[in-house]
Amino acid sequence: MKARIVVTLKTGVLDPQGKAIEAALKSFGIQDISGVRQGKVFDLEIASQDREQAEATLKAACEKLLANTVVENYTVEIV
Repeated sequence: MKARIVVTLKTGVLDPQGKAIEAALKSFGIQDISGVRQGKVFDLEIASQDREQAEATLKAACEKLLANTVVENYTVEIV
């Protein structure tokens, strides 16, 4: 089974990298983009054939390592 995990900063958490990307885009003449927020994407393969078990395993991976749940949200998508 293949899965994708997307980790983003929670609303209200400062995102200096997003601000830097936004400023860089403007410096390249791209003016119509604002509110840039950056995040992380993890594409994984999981051996489980049970969808519920796979989702539980992936959520455990997020809670323990892939996301800092104090300041980040995550979504798990099994594809």
